[in-house]
Amino acid sequence: MKKIFLYILAGSLCFSACKKDDADTTYTEPADINVQNDYDNQAIAKFMNENYLDAQGNIKAFSSTDTSDDNQTKLTDLPHTTLPSGTIYFIRAGAQPADVPTPGYAIGSTDIIRIMMKSKSYLAVNTDGNVAFQTGVDFLNTINGSTIPAVDPKFYYISDKDPLIVNATTDAAKQKSYYMIEGFNEALQKFQAFNKGNSEAYNLQGVIIVPSRAAFARDPYNNYTGSSLRNNSFVFNFQVYGTAPRPAGQ
Repeated sequence: MKKIFLYILAGSLCFSACKKDDADTTYTEPADINVQNDYDNQAIAKFMNENYLDAQGNIKAFSSTDTSDDNQTKLTDLPHTTLPSGTIYFIRAGAQPADVPTPGYAIGSTDIIRIMMKSKSYLAVNTDGNVAFQTGVDFLNTINGSTIPAVDPKFYYISDKDPLIVNATTDAAKQKSYYMIEGFNEALQKFQAFNKGNSEAYNLQGVIIVPSRAAFARDPYNNYTGSSLRNNSFVFNFQVYGTAPRPAGQ
């Protein structure tokens, strides 16, 4: 009988511990959005300290067990620029149109773009005083997905004449901000586009990190992924294969 009691007690303690672990990782939205903004800043700094770019420009996490990446340069130590919105961008040296025998094209704020990318959304969470991104959720990944560039993504630009806006049934969905990630649009214009065919191999030219305040923050947004994007920051790892002016009236 004593053994049975001890088993029940041990099981109860284990269950309580598991419940506590679950509770510790549960996200509670800060009432003050400035607190979330601070979480974003801390999580982005930690992310930049724990990741590097491989030979093709892919973001990779440093390994705690494999020494082969010990000589890689942390993102935080690579040249980068922080915009007033808090968006950070990295123009990768040796991977721009100016560095190869291909002319570069300026990227306009309303252009139609073809872009090869890996992107994830992240929620910055404070767990017992440790602020970090939770596991990222795929936002758009053409490298491991379709393997061809995405064309004219709405999160870069959407016209107020687009059917999604014209036929919208809510006031929120009639706004460009419902679809566009402001920080991404802003930072991508700091790059130049290549003139590459869709089947050509990629060599990612940069990284853009958008804190939630320069994305959707707590505003209504288009359901791109089926996962919540509220308070989410975004990391884009990309190469712009081509760009074209948007025809008038589109």
